[in-house]
Amino acid sequence: MFPVYFELGALRLHPHFVMEAIAYGVGLYFVLLRRNKRDVVATEELKHQETPITASQRSSISVGALVGALVGAKLLVMVQHLNLLGTDWRQFALLIVQGKTIVGALLGGLIGVEVTKKMIGVRRSTGDGFVFPVLWGMAIGRVGCFLTGLSDRTYGIATTLPWGVDCGDGIARHPTQLYEIAFLIGLFGFLRWFARRPSREGDLFKLFMIAYLAFRLIVDFIKPEFRPVLGLSAVQMACVGGLLYYRPHLLRLLSLMRASGEPGQSR
Repeated sequence: MFPVYFELGALRLHPHFVMEAIAYGVGLYFVLLRRNKRDVVATEELKHQETPITASQRSSISVGALVGALVGAKLLVMVQHLNLLGTDWRQFALLIVQGKTIVGALLGGLIGVEVTKKMIGVRRSTGDGFVFPVLWGMAIGRVGCFLTGLSDRTYGIATTLPWGVDCGDGIARHPTQLYEIAFLIGLFGFLRWFARRPSREGDLFKLFMIAYLAFRLIVDFIKPEFRPVLGLSAVQMACVGGLLYYRPHLLRLLSLMRASGEPGQSR
């Protein structure tokens, strides 16, 4: 039965609330752990002897990322479900209040960071240290999406495959939330491999964004979404925009990965 509530004594907790709380906690833990161990950013600062980013600058960048992520997550979910305005405005309003999109949060956070860095005069890449905390937070959060069922609107289209899941409406659907969890676990292993290879500061974050946006562009084709332009949903169009933004780095990163796989190139 969906949603799958968590029972805690007399409390009946919604799966989204529980898993998001765990996701934020795990993400914060890994951020602090990396900070205590002098994370990749700090190591690169010492290696290249560049001007280090001060604590106040890091705080400003974090605020910019948070504000951008919140705005992006809400704005994109609104555009994604504009079709509900004429058919079910109450559901549209509920989605605006409760809904959010990971793609919107990532791209909004990216914009927030870049704007903030420009304002305070920071030119260095700052995203590498957040890749793994964000990745694990996303994977845990998707568990909550799956356990929520239909009201989450992250389910897939109908399927006859044996692993189709009935979210409560009697229709076996692609468990796209589970597909994403599996993808993120695989991406974690790949990025761990890449992080041990020589690369530029910021490459880890770029590769994470390219991989995730490409995945979402593909997997969202098996979601029952409103597709107003060229058969693409708003989330998919945002993914295309993000991939175009990173296009100048794609060939270099592919070349770097090929070189890393050759004998004598790893470290």
